[in-house]
Amino acid sequence: MDWNHELLDSIVWLGKAFAISMLGMTVSVALLGIFTVWGRQFRRLTWAFFSPKRSLLPLAGLTLIVLMTLFSVRMNVLFSFWYNGFYTAMQKLDAKAFWFMLLVFAVLAAVHVTRTLFNFYLRQAFLIHWRAWLTDNLVERWLAHQGYHRSQYVPNAPDNPDQRIQQDVESFVSGSLNLSMGLLDAVVSLFAFTVILWGLSGALALFGVEIPRAMVFLVYLYVIVATVFAVWIGRPLIRLSFLSEQLNANFRYALIRLREYGESIAFFRGETVERGNLLTRFASVIQNMWAIVYRSLKFQGFNLAISQAAVVFPFIVQAPRLLAGKITLGDMMQTAQAFGQVQDALSFLRSSYDEFAGYRAVLIRLTGFLDSMDAAALLPSAHIVPSQHSVTIEALTVRTPAQIALVENLNLSLTANTALLIRGRSGIGKTTLLRAVAGLWPYVDGSVTRPVEQQALFLPQKPYLPLGTLRGALYYPASPLMGNQAAHVLQQCHLGHLASRLDETADWGSILSLGEQQRLAIGRALLSQPQVVFLDEASSAMDEGLEHAMYRLLRQVLPKSILVSVGHRSSLLEFHTQELTLLGNGKWQLSALV
Repeated sequence: MDWNHELLDSIVWLGKAFAISMLGMTVSVALLGIFTVWGRQFRRLTWAFFSPKRSLLPLAGLTLIVLMTLFSVRMNVLFSFWYNGFYTAMQKLDAKAFWFMLLVFAVLAAVHVTRTLFNFYLRQAFLIHWRAWLTDNLVERWLAHQGYHRSQYVPNAPDNPDQRIQQDVESFVSGSLNLSMGLLDAVVSLFAFTVILWGLSGALALFGVEIPRAMVFLVYLYVIVATVFAVWIGRPLIRLSFLSEQLNANFRYALIRLREYGESIAFFRGETVERGNLLTRFASVIQNMWAIVYRSLKFQGFNLAISQAAVVFPFIVQAPRLLAGKITLGDMMQTAQAFGQVQDALSFLRSSYDEFAGYRAVLIRLTGFLDSMDAAALLPSAHIVPSQHSVTIEALTVRTPAQIALVENLNLSLTANTALLIRGRSGIGKTTLLRAVAGLWPYVDGSVTRPVEQQALFLPQKPYLPLGTLRGALYYPASPLMGNQAAHVLQQCHLGHLASRLDETADWGSILSLGEQQRLAIGRALLSQPQVVFLDEASSAMDEGLEHAMYRLLRQVLPKSILVSVGHRSSLLEFHTQELTLLGNGKWQLSALV
């Protein structure tokens, strides 16, 4: 065979491979429209990311990834024909063809390496942008309508929303891309290599019946039967994967609480109890892990056995034709390679079932998170009417989740420079009443007219200090301002020893005592100058002298602001003009203070 004839033959089979691949691509695009109807849950989570109205870049990136996946299949087809030509040249001892095929291999290998590297970058960039968008979207949903707080009142509230936003989002985007592109690869490969296998396959006599193109029918039958058994064996992995995410998150949450309440636990010498609680949660994690291991042994063992048997199967079927001289060694090697590709394509769902199980669990957790946020947004609350310089409560009824009345038909009015002290025995509903006035408590009827946004400040018993600088904690939730005003406020609140540390970044919530944190919160009120300040036992950690000084400071610096306080001490009476006493069973009493 001369060089020109060899070159012509090579061009012919390269053209055949290209034509088969292009046809496979066309069919796969049509199938892609069917197989990528992601379902209601997927569309709800992330369909907006691909909306052309938002940006064309995600669709452009996905199109490139699809093209790279299809190009990968085409490269596999070209390598399949290369194997045929290479082994045929070796069988015929054709030196020219042998070296020509090595030259073709060098070109194919260079293209393959370039495609692989570009595909890696393209996928990673796409995943990073997708994850960033979805994380931002879920964080926005979590913060909107105060869902991070109100979701606790929703039936079947989501566990560990932090994990769902951080870990599950990463698993979702990577799983969506890998599984969808894997499915696309399998569909295109199935078509392209079935055509090749059809051309190489011969008749097979079985029980006296001759089956034409037997190899094609046998591989389909082989994989379909194996897939049915694999799905039956692997189905429990969906539930086990869901439990794994949940149990690990619960264990991690217990560890975080141990660190958060470390001082209290140390005071109580509660190490034994905490160790028992941690080990109990961890035991559930380990038990579930063993269940996954045992189920995976069955699942993977079955898959490995099926895959190993598939290696020799095409050689056994084609060996009689090779030994009879009906096919070349190259034909046999290409048959084995095509059989393997078809078998892998058909086995995609079977071999990836555990991945689909984990993906399904992540999808359930993320859509469950969205369900809870939607439910939280629909929870009722007191009707808040914005106003300036006054607080009016009309027909306000506050109930427990069990629909027991804490406060019933409350009516009161506060104007500038007035103050209300709410008193009553512990557990009677004082804090819950403030939550209702703030719009946080869902079991409520009535309306509240009050200043809103930055004109209303709520100071709880345990203040929240964000991570960052002390200056940022003092100005929270507003942006911190530079200058001497913050240091002056610290001096007024008897925290002058912290003035030099205003711009130091630390976990101030664990550094400052509760009394210092409460005084810092008072300083926050002095800086923000709100129209109304709600104090929920916001001075309980101070001694009476400090408490007296802080209330006197509030009255001096904020003379026109309205104060609404919850407290037990009678020393607070002199700083308030009205007293609301909760009597229980929804009853209350409002009286003026002289």
